[in-house]
Amino acid sequence: MQLGLHIADFTWNGGPATLGRDLAAHVRNAEAAGIARITVMDHFWQIRGVGPTEDDMLSAYTTLGFIAAHTEKAMLHTLVTGVTYREPALLAKDVTTLDVLSGGRAGLGIGAAWNDEESAGLGFRFPSTRERFERLEEAIRICLQMWSDSEDPFAGEHYQLGRTLNSPQSLSRPHPYLMIGGGGERKTLRLVAQYADACNLFGGPDSAHKLDVLRRHCDDVGRDYDTVEKTTMISITPASTVSTVIEQLDAQRALGFSVAYVFASGMREPSAITDLLGEVVPALA
Repeated sequence: MQLGLHIADFTWNGGPATLGRDLAAHVRNAEAAGIARITVMDHFWQIRGVGPTEDDMLSAYTTLGFIAAHTEKAMLHTLVTGVTYREPALLAKDVTTLDVLSGGRAGLGIGAAWNDEESAGLGFRFPSTRERFERLEEAIRICLQMWSDSEDPFAGEHYQLGRTLNSPQSLSRPHPYLMIGGGGERKTLRLVAQYADACNLFGGPDSAHKLDVLRRHCDDVGRDYDTVEKTTMISITPASTVSTVIEQLDAQRALGFSVAYVFASGMREPSAITDLLGEVVPALA
């Protein structure tokens, strides 16, 4: 099982004054510990379940660009971008730019968006569930078209592009890694089967069922289920130990997940996170 570091909390002991320096050290330490992927949330406020709304949160693609400058090998992407936050062409351009400047290490994590409170607070349009999923599929198609050789127009119900020029083109071919996050059985997992390199599911008691649903969608669209990477997330806290983390990871691996993104909650010293993961990586192997 491969480990990713998911940075979901930026409220560290040094505060904003040292956040740049602390983040640079954190991602360098993560790579040195053997972490193969580094991700951030695409949110503007802290989300429930991680911390208070008012906790520190950084804008995703600026942060990934900063992380790219302080790492050499790790794959970088959001976990995951809400489709309502950006026009799809801008999103494709942001991911392409990150891919080029990082030497081919960027991916796109995307989902239908869920944070209505954040959207209302900051003025992001938050349409119905049906429309968000329609927009999600169109955004995926636009990104894939912009990462292809085509410069043709795109005419969708929600987005119309006159020319899908994307220059420079991404270094990752045929396109940057594409993950669709979420476990919706009728829509999200169908989109995974049809378009994505990977799914991302919370590793709860229904995970095995969700993966079975994904398998059926793959059968329906003629996709080899084994070509879809199955990823999940686990949390660590100040009480976590190597043995408790390994126990969590073994349980997820037994369900069929091959990648786990680890995020910390309530850990205000980033070095404690990478110190723990530095022990977990060889123990997991």
